[in-house]
Amino acid sequence: MGIGLGVVLLVVGLILVLGVVQFDMAFVDDLALGWIFIVVGGLAIILALVMNAQRTRTKHVEERRFDGPH
Repeated sequence: MGIGLGVVLLVVGLILVLGVVQFDMAFVDDLALGWIFIVVGGLAIILALVMNAQRTRTKHVEERRFDGPH
């Protein structure tokens, strides 16, 4: 989910920065909002990749003990 969310935010940010879609709201700056989405999307992708790499390096040790009949 993290990588997908990061890609979506990155694409939305690029759409806003490049001016493909413009909103005519006085209180929202398209360019600033686009750059915020780009930065947050990039951070989400990096964080998801780091967490995924950390998960694959984790060792799971299973200890089995067999106590014979007493």
